Amino acid sequence: MQHRRHFLHTLGSAALLGGLAPLSALAQALDQVKIMYGFPAGSAGDSVARRVAEKLGGTPYSKNPGFVENKPGAGGRIAVEALKNAPTDGSVLTLAPVSALSVYPYIYPKLAYRPEDVTQVSIGAIMFHGLAVGSAVPAEVKTLKDFLAWAKANPAQASYGSPGAGSMPHLLGALLGLRSGVELKHVPYRGTVPSITDLVGGQIAAAMNPSGDYLQYMKAGRVRVLATSGRKRSPYLPDVPTFTELGYPDVTSEEWFGFYAPARTPPAAIAAANAAITAALKDKSVIDALALVGLVANGSTPQEMAADQKAEYERWGPLVKQIGFTAES
Repeated sequence: MQHRRHFLHTLGSAALLGGLAPLSALAQALDQVKIMYGFPAGSAGDSVARRVAEKLGGTPYSKNPGFVENKPGAGGRIAVEALKNAPTDGSVLTLAPVSALSVYPYIYPKLAYRPEDVTQVSIGAIMFHGLAVGSAVPAEVKTLKDFLAWAKANPAQASYGSPGAGSMPHLLGALLGLRSGVELKHVPYRGTVPSITDLVGGQIAAAMNPSGDYLQYMKAGRVRVLATSGRKRSPYLPDVPTFTELGYPDVTSEEWFGFYAPARTPPAAIAAANAAITAALKDKSVIDALALVGLVANGSTPQEMAADQKAEYERWGPLVKQIGFTAES
């Protein structure tokens, strides 16, 4: 695909653009900024968009607080695609998981956007994904080893939900099945909230989602989180082992949500947006709000964001090939 061939060149250009961005602010602050988010309201990433949006008002970037427009579906692709034709004055951003730019180009032959259609602004928050089981799985299943043994013995019931086909949680679940030799049926949803609703209700056996989305259900004893995807244990689930600890080092991801602007957005607008967003992410109220949903607030420069996106792209190419997943649309 053409957008694959241009991908690495595009990231290098984005980083250069960020490096050349002038220190001067926008000539005039915007009236208001819209942040599009490609998953339902109430999910962990939605908290990033809303908490940051609230802090944008009264800055050199925006006169008023921003607002969030949820555009759920297609694993976040809809919100990224919508950014292509948005105004290039910095007034419209999209918050998207890095996988939408680093993994989706491998798996969607008809991807409606290219990486060069957007520009990096700042990382927003880091998340750890987790595998959880609900009421459809016997209470004596308490570990990942237990679950894989149960799934192997009950193949008709061995399902796991994710926020969407081709999403990072989907691929992590597929890698777990591949490496363990246990067939796990994937059930895609339009975001994390509906998948956890079905997990709690017993419609699916397990789910792979951002681990923060499980916290309230875990505290209530309605789900059991068996493993998380970080290189180290999640600070919010310190008693839950990582997949790496349990013998599955490939099932690792510390995925982040990042703020993107349309391509051709002027460097001054990118610089102003970055300054306002990274300041918001250092605010204690924002840090605490994100901690409640299991996210670690983490701002960055555009260059750092581009470099990390490139590393993710290079890592996941061979893994996607091993999984053998290609989306139909």
